[in-house]
Amino acid sequence: MALNRKAVIVRKFAHDSFSRPWCAGYAVTSFASDASELEILDPAGKIVTLGWDQVKWVCYVRDFPSAAGDQTNPERLLHKRFSVRPRTAGLWLRMTLTDGEELEGLAANDRSLIDGPGLFLTPPDTRSNTQRIFVPRQAIQTLDVVGLIGAARPKRSTGPVDQPELFSSDAEIA
Repeated sequence: MALNRKAVIVRKFAHDSFSRPWCAGYAVTSFASDASELEILDPAGKIVTLGWDQVKWVCYVRDFPSAAGDQTNPERLLHKRFSVRPRTAGLWLRMTLTDGEELEGLAANDRSLIDGPGLFLTPPDTRSNTQRIFVPRQAIQTLDVVGLIGAARPKRSTGPVDQPELFSSDAEIA
């Protein structure tokens, strides 16, 4: 059975100054709740495994940075907070990660908020390179619900609507 893999950039917590703080590759689109490691397929075709305690976030991206591109912000995640109230339905979340960095996003209002290995978020700027963000539960220090953005409600009618008569009056029947 083939696994569905998408292009990702994994941002790691900076544990040492010698290794690069991110890696690029291909990862599955959903993670098992009992998975102890993140497994990605790097562009060279090698399997790279990272412990969840090393992973800050996994960004599902449109494309990888070029060699001459931005090596400090390869996911091009420029806006980490919403500048105005989001329009898409979902839970507007604000979280502080264990390294002190803050991140906002929209999450689905379902069981995935309490179950699973982490949270999938829609980032504040959907036009950037990052389409979705997965944040492992180990990376979240605090989590606040800023708001519940609901789907548009159908408009209610202002009053009773006149219905046409289905049958003629009783006098015409006899």
